[in-house]
Amino acid sequence: MDDSETGFNLKVVLVRFKQCLDEKEEVLLDPYIASWKGLVRFLNSLGTIFSFISKDVVSKLQIMERLRGGPQSEHYRSLQTMVAYELSNQLVDLERRSHHPESGCRTVLRLHRALRWLQLFLEGLRTSPEDARTSVLCTDSYNASLAAYHPWIVRRTVTVAFYALPTRKVFLETMNVGPPEQAVQMLGEALPFIERVYNVSQKLYAEHSLLDLP
Repeated sequence: MDDSETGFNLKVVLVRFKQCLDEKEEVLLDPYIASWKGLVRFLNSLGTIFSFISKDVVSKLQIMERLRGGPQSEHYRSLQTMVAYELSNQLVDLERRSHHPESGCRTVLRLHRALRWLQLFLEGLRTSPEDARTSVLCTDSYNASLAAYHPWIVRRTVTVAFYALPTRKVFLETMNVGPPEQAVQMLGEALPFIERVYNVSQKLYAEHSLLDLP
């Protein structure tokens, strides 16, 4: 099973997050980037409503791919090696954006925050009743994650745009895993993989006081 253009399947994308953690529970960046690319395809399949997120994610993924392909690529094998390398070499702007606006630590933090929003939204779709309003689910998830990092005008524009979201049934069908009840079951099985990656990343960033990088 793959998620090629003709066989996109959200379960494949979500389960791929399982490959992000090695036996030492380090977050491997190659599968992390690949997993995010699949999530971007899912967001784009829903139209332009989520473009404010997907466009930013794509730009962040490009930064990470450059770091992975650059002369210091061995230091960007995992989130843990990247944090250790950039902090020990003072390659992170800790208090204000200055000489290192595209550090790996700052870039992954933005992806990390977006992952939390998507995790909360998909979990909301999974646990909500059939007649739940996706605009409410998405707004609640956004307010609990990304909204804190956006200026008021962006928050206002985004939450208004959410009113145009398709129904819960359409969302579940877009996942291409069968009827809605099958999609709900899939989310229950696959979302823990995202949650585990998120929690490991959150703990690492908290330990190094990196959760509020400018």
